[in-house]
Amino acid sequence: MAPKVLVIDDERAICSTLTEILSFEGYEVEEASNGVEGLKKILSGNYDCVICDIKMPKMDGIEMLEKVMVEKPDTQIIIISGHGNIETAVEAVKKGAFDYISKPPDLNRMLITLRNAMERKELVVETKQLRIKVEQKILDESDMIGCSDALEKIRETLTKIAPTEARVLITGENGVGKELVARNLHRHSNRSKGPLIEVNCAAIPSELIESELFGHEKGSFSSAIKTRVGKFEQANGGTLFLDEIGDMSLEAQAKMLRALQEGRIIRVGGDNEIKVDVRIIAATNKDLMKEVAEKNFRLDLYHRLGVILIHVPSLNDRREDIPYLVEHFLIQIANEYNQPPKEIEAAAMQLLSKHNWTGNIRELKNVVERLIILSDKKITQKDIETYILM
Repeated sequence: MAPKVLVIDDERAICSTLTEILSFEGYEVEEASNGVEGLKKILSGNYDCVICDIKMPKMDGIEMLEKVMVEKPDTQIIIISGHGNIETAVEAVKKGAFDYISKPPDLNRMLITLRNAMERKELVVETKQLRIKVEQKILDESDMIGCSDALEKIRETLTKIAPTEARVLITGENGVGKELVARNLHRHSNRSKGPLIEVNCAAIPSELIESELFGHEKGSFSSAIKTRVGKFEQANGGTLFLDEIGDMSLEAQAKMLRALQEGRIIRVGGDNEIKVDVRIIAATNKDLMKEVAEKNFRLDLYHRLGVILIHVPSLNDRREDIPYLVEHFLIQIANEYNQPPKEIEAAAMQLLSKHNWTGNIRELKNVVERLIILSDKKITQKDIETYILM
């Protein structure tokens, strides 16, 4: 589709010349003879660029520009100005015009400026679309999909505790979405404008967990070539999410307990106490009371962390959520692949709802992605039997 350009000028010769040249260059061009007519066309149409005289009858270029910037801010406006109006043209650029060109307009410069304006328009549109995708992805990653009684109970609990500073311990099997509960809690808390720092305690070697959490000073150990800020300091003013807290070493647990009690930390190899303002959310797939009995987890730390306890049930225990999750993943993954979402037969959905989901939501998402890739336009019962129930 050819880019649309509107030329607004009360000088007929300039309008005709620009229309002829721009049409020859492949633009779709329309004309207006005054500011009122031009503004009406802009607000009712969809122009990529407007070329506008700064001085026009009924409404001058500055007044029209101000209205356009409010109603259609993505529209690129090029001002054409007589020599006596250069200061006004500069003012127009400050108010949002893309550029100005002196009269009579140099046609080569006009074409270059117009091309640059089009590139800017494309960049603005792409940036907005990217921002929408990023924001949607953030929401998708923190949304809890489903309508089961168990999920509704979790939502009710989050509504009550989100505005507080209470520490929260989230339990449940791997893949049930404990991190989604943590993100949702942070998003609705009074700390939502602060950082959410996530730490997977199981993925960090025990000898490095203290440095990861509390930071270290330069030279505190052989590989400490510079001072490093830990996760507690990074989360200052926000939330620290400690995933798989049950895998933390007893030595690190002792220092964690001290940090929770005093609201202060000491970097590895350091002497100075650093005050931190952090809300702690922890999660685990282990039975911490069993770990306490086996001397693997400190009871006092358990009580410090578990002011509020939230258990996220397995997907097998809330099968009524499966159709909602499937539809959600069909749309989400199709968007990632830049293709329309696929439909799924009722019989296929029933099989998914009855399947034994040992990997919970994480497994379900992988299965939906597999079905999108391997099935035809519609996901059928045969697709489930072929690719899932093998």
